Amino acid sequence: MPPLKLNDIQQAEPSVGSTQRVRQVERIVNGIESTDGDGVQLTRVIGSHELSMLDPFLLFDAFESNEAQDYIGGFPSHPHRGFETVTYLLAGRMRHKDSEGREGVIEPGGVQWMTAGRGIIHSEMPEQENGLLHGFQLWVNLPASDKMTAPAYQEFSADKVTLERHDNGTEIRIIAGKTNIGATGPVKNSYVNPLYMDVSLPAGQVFEQAVDYDDNTFIYVIDGELTVGKQAEIIKKHQLAVMSTGNLVHFHANENTRFMFASAQPLKEPVARGGPFVMNTKEEIAQAFIDFRRV
Repeated sequence: MPPLKLNDIQQAEPSVGSTQRVRQVERIVNGIESTDGDGVQLTRVIGSHELSMLDPFLLFDAFESNEAQDYIGGFPSHPHRGFETVTYLLAGRMRHKDSEGREGVIEPGGVQWMTAGRGIIHSEMPEQENGLLHGFQLWVNLPASDKMTAPAYQEFSADKVTLERHDNGTEIRIIAGKTNIGATGPVKNSYVNPLYMDVSLPAGQVFEQAVDYDDNTFIYVIDGELTVGKQAEIIKKHQLAVMSTGNLVHFHANENTRFMFASAQPLKEPVARGGPFVMNTKEEIAQAFIDFRRV
C-alpha cells in the first residue's frame, strides 16, 4: 500500500477548539518483567498487578531480545476463548498454526488480529534461532453478545498496513482506525472501534489525534521521549501512559521517538478470567475449561 503524504504540520500548541478537551496523563506504568509460553521473556505492561486491565484492553506485552534463550521456546499450542489477540512485530519472524488448519508467518511490520471467539487452539513460534525478536501482543475483549462468535483472522503483511508520511518526517503506521486526515488501517473491528497505530515522530515534532471522548487510551514509548498534554508530563522509553478522558491527544517528541498508540470504546461489562479464557462469569469460565478438555 503506497504511503499517504501530508505537508509539514509542526505546531507549537495543540489546535484546540472550544469544544475540544486535550487528554492528560492519568498514570504511568512501567510494567513488570515476566515470562509466558515456554519461558519467553517479556514485559507485561497491562495484565499485571500494576494495571490489571484498561477496558477493553486486557493485556499488553512487550518483548525485545537479541538472546535466543529469551524467546526460542515460543508459545506452544494453547487455547483461547472470548477475546481477540493482536500480534505486531517490529523485528523477527513468528510462525503461527491453529486448530482450524491455518498456518502462516508474521514478519516485521506485519500484524495478526485474531478473534478467538468461541474457541481456538493455536501456537506462535519464532522462525529464527538468533537475532532480534521485537514486538507486542495486545488482548482486546469481546462484548458478551459476541464472545461465542466463530473464530476469525485478519492478517496483513507490512506492505498492507497503511503508512501515512508527513513532510516533517512523521510516519504513522495505522493498523486499525483512522487518522485525522482519513488514512485508515486495514483491520476492521466494530466491537470496540479501536485505534491502533505505530508512530515515529522526529525530535521537536507534534502528533495530534482526535479520539472519542470516553474511549480508554494509552501510549507506549518504544524509543525516545514524549511530552504529553498541557501538563507537560514526560513519558520515557518503555513506559506506558494511561490517558484521561477527552477528545484530543497531543504529544511532543523531545527526541526522535517511536510509540504505540491505542484507543477503544470500553465495554463496561463484568470480566471473568481463567488463564487463556476471558468471559463474563465464573460459570462461563468453568464451561470453557470443560469444552477444552473435550477437544
